[in-house]
Amino acid sequence: MKDIPVHQLKERASTGLEMWRYDIGDIGGDDIPMDAHRDDHYIFFLIEEGEASLMIDFNEVVFRPQMLYYVLPGQVHHGISSERAGGWFIAVDTMLIPPDCRKVFEGSLALQQPYFLNDNQMEQCRSLLNLLQQRYEDDDQMPFNLSVVHSLLQSFMGIAAGFYTCPENPNVQMSRPMEIVQQFKRLLVDNICSVKSPSAYAGMLKVSESYLNESLKKITGLSVSYWIVNEVMLEAKRLLYYSQLNVKEIAHRLGYDDHTYFSRIFKKSEGITPLSFRAT
Repeated sequence: MKDIPVHQLKERASTGLEMWRYDIGDIGGDDIPMDAHRDDHYIFFLIEEGEASLMIDFNEVVFRPQMLYYVLPGQVHHGISSERAGGWFIAVDTMLIPPDCRKVFEGSLALQQPYFLNDNQMEQCRSLLNLLQQRYEDDDQMPFNLSVVHSLLQSFMGIAAGFYTCPENPNVQMSRPMEIVQQFKRLLVDNICSVKSPSAYAGMLKVSESYLNESLKKITGLSVSYWIVNEVMLEAKRLLYYSQLNVKEIAHRLGYDDHTYFSRIFKKSEGITPLSFRAT
């Protein structure tokens, strides 16, 4: 059996963001639906008109007007309807999503549910995304343009996370593996600088390492070790991008006494050295 393909955002976008606004008929319709795949990044949809459907981890999600929805990294999804919708598509590198927002998106819902915006909320999101798209499409050589783009993006992330802090749907039943995965991801965000052992996280969750690994593979398709390294790399990229710390200081901040070892891990994971990443 072939592995489910994983689409990587860095192959399409160097800034950690890909976005566009589409009208009814631009995508979907009679086109062949994209095959089932995973993404290594978040995808947000804001629907303005029409209707379409996605199958996401065996759950059909119907997109309707004034609906906000997101797909998490690692979730398997593909289109299943020939109907059409118009709205916004935003693909975001996880490193650009503030940790507090990630906790909301990844940890507070058993199954992320569509959020329907009222007219005022919809207008706020539409105005912000229009401005974000204008700056996103501007010449990236303009002074501070990329910083402005990322700031506007984080504003949208904050608004979206605020919507999803509403009480959970009591009708959604959480499976034990899903519960374990959500608890693990919360622990990972809080402890990644000091704890990198799969067995240590299993101990915190009071489950065996094999059960933790089995749960993560069942829900995300990826192992405990993958998610630990992924979280280390996310924090490393944040520090390289947003701080003035040198590589040795970043390695120590992340819990590595040997900064050359950290650099080797970074290059193996990202394909470039930490200094090359900072220079991009």
